Amino acid sequence: MSLHERHRNIIDFALSSLGRRWKKNLALTVVYAFVVFTLASVVFFTEAVKSEARAVLRGAPEIVVQRLMAGRHDLIPESHIDVLRKITGTRQVQGRLWGYYFEPSTGANYTVVASGEPPLEPGTIAIGQGVARTLNAGEGDLIPLKGSKGDYASFEVVRVFSHESELVSSDLIEMHADDLRAFFGVPEDYFTDITLKVRNEKELVVVADKIRRLLPDTRPILRDEILRTYDSLFDWRSGLLLVIFAGAVAAFVIFAWDKATSLSMEERREMGVLKAVGWETSEVIAMKSWEGIIISLAAFFGGTVLAYVHVFFSSAFIFEPVLKGWAVLYPRFQLVPQIDPYQVLALFFLTVVPYTVATVIPTWSAATVDPDSIMRL
Repeated sequence: MSLHERHRNIIDFALSSLGRRWKKNLALTVVYAFVVFTLASVVFFTEAVKSEARAVLRGAPEIVVQRLMAGRHDLIPESHIDVLRKITGTRQVQGRLWGYYFEPSTGANYTVVASGEPPLEPGTIAIGQGVARTLNAGEGDLIPLKGSKGDYASFEVVRVFSHESELVSSDLIEMHADDLRAFFGVPEDYFTDITLKVRNEKELVVVADKIRRLLPDTRPILRDEILRTYDSLFDWRSGLLLVIFAGAVAAFVIFAWDKATSLSMEERREMGVLKAVGWETSEVIAMKSWEGIIISLAAFFGGTVLAYVHVFFSSAFIFEPVLKGWAVLYPRFQLVPQIDPYQVLALFFLTVVPYTVATVIPTWSAATVDPDSIMRL
C-alpha cells in the first residue's frame, strides 16, 4: 500500500471516529470557531479601517501649520502665509477655514468647512449623509444654524455628498467662505490653519524645522504623524476589544487543552483495538493527529469566513461601537476588503498549530502502552 493510500485510509478512519462522537466534537468546533471569529473580525476590521485612512490621507497636504496660543489651537494670521511661501521647497501654501458646530437638537457635532473650487453660492451648503440623516434634510431644504452671535441663519441644501465618500464626509457641512467667516466670527485676515505641500517629500522634516524656527508660535503637523496617530488609535481600540474577550479566549484554551491532552476511556480502548489488529504506533498517532487537524481546520476556516462576512458585508455590527468609537454620528460605509496574509498566517499558527500539537502528546503516551493492558481497563 502506497503512502498516499495509507494516509487516505487513516483520514477516513479519523472522520468516522469523529462522527461517532459528533456531539462532543461539534461543541468543541463551535467554540473553537467562535474564538477564531472574534480574533479574525478584530484583525480584518482594524486592517481595513487603517487602509481606508491611508487612502483618505494620500491626497492630503504634507504639512498642516497651526498657531498655538497658551498651548491651544488658535486662528492664524494671513501674514504667516507670506513667510511660509519664502521657505525653499514649499509649494501650494493655502489658508483653510473650518470649525465645529454643535447642534443641540440632535446632540451631534458637525464639521463646517469653506467650499473649494468651484465655490458654493452664498447662502447655500452641501452636507454629508450623516448630517442629512440626523437633520432629516435633503436637497432643496432650508436648515437653520445658530451663529456665534446667537442669531440663526438659514442655508439651502444644494448637494448631499455621496455614500461612497461617507467615511470622510458624514459629518461635513460645506459653505461659502464669507458665510463661514460670518457664522463663526472669523476676521477677514485670519484662517483656521495653513496647509502646504513640499516638492521633495524627503525634506519634510527639514521644512518643518524651518517653520518652527521662523514661526515659533506655530506647530507644523506632518501627514505621516496623522497617519501614525490613526494607526495607534485603532490598534488601541482593537487591543481593548481583545482584552474584553480575553476571558472567553482563556476559557477556550483551558477547554481545548483539557480535550486535547486527556483521552477518554473509549478513545484508549479504541487505540488498544487498533494496536491489537496490527496498527503501528505511528499510524495511531497519525490518526489522532488527523482528528485534531480536521477539527482545527474546520474551526479556523469556518471562523475566518464568518469574520470576513461580518466585517465586509455587515460592517462589523457586533464590534462597531468599540472599534469606531462612541458618537451620535456614525459614518455608514462599506469597507473594502483588506487582508494582510501575514496576519492570517499568524492567526493560523496561534489557533490551529497549538491544538494540533497538543493532541500528539497524550496519543503517543497511550499508543506506546501494551494493547492488552488498555483493553482490560
